[in-house]
Amino acid sequence: MSQGAGDNWSLLVLAGLLAGLGLAPTSAIHVYTPREVYGTVGSHVTLSCSFWSSEWISEDISITWHFQAEGSRDSISIFHYAKGQPYIDDVGTFKERMEWVGNPRRKDGSIVIHNLDYTDNGTFTCDVKNPPDIVGKSSQVTLYVLEKVPTRYGVVLGSIIGGALLLVLLVVALVYLVRYCWLRRQAVLQRRLSAMEKGKLQRSAKDASKRSRQAPVLYAMLDHSRSTKAASEKKAKGAPGDSRKDKK
Repeated sequence: MSQGAGDNWSLLVLAGLLAGLGLAPTSAIHVYTPREVYGTVGSHVTLSCSFWSSEWISEDISITWHFQAEGSRDSISIFHYAKGQPYIDDVGTFKERMEWVGNPRRKDGSIVIHNLDYTDNGTFTCDVKNPPDIVGKSSQVTLYVLEKVPTRYGVVLGSIIGGALLLVLLVVALVYLVRYCWLRRQAVLQRRLSAMEKGKLQRSAKDASKRSRQAPVLYAMLDHSRSTKAASEKKAKGAPGDSRKDKK
């Protein structure tokens, strides 16, 4: 057997041994968290953590949360899930304010922080291992705790905003009302003008008809007066001859 063939045989034997021992190559696990989360003092916030694994969820899956306070270089472990049980670390300020809400079977490793305080500002890191899928990068989320808005201030601010919105609505309603009244008045005036124009046309037609009926009567009266005047003049001319006959 040549040296090259012997080397190939050795590699095959080594690969078989590794496979038999369960040391097959692993695939990467992917962890996802939001980049930033905001909360107010005294409230609670959910730190979401989901993951994807090419392997079935095993009984040996583990989920770990670490916290690095703002301005600090040290990171501490605050939560650990293993063997189907959640464990909240006794160190730090989260031991009585943390709640496990994840479900590894649904690829969820989320936790909830209650009663937030300014000291909770910082970076939280979620790390998941699902043997044999153990190679992967953890994911980080930064928590920002803001000042809680006072109730009285909130009520005043809400009242101001509500009053401003009400004023805007009243102005809009007034504008529409004025526009509606103006359009209605214009319509009434238009109808009146149309009625007046129609009445003028009707009166003009009546006057024309009346004049056309009166013209023959006037002509007849003129003819009658002319005839009467001619008869009178004729009678007046014949009157002297009759008087001379009477004298004879």
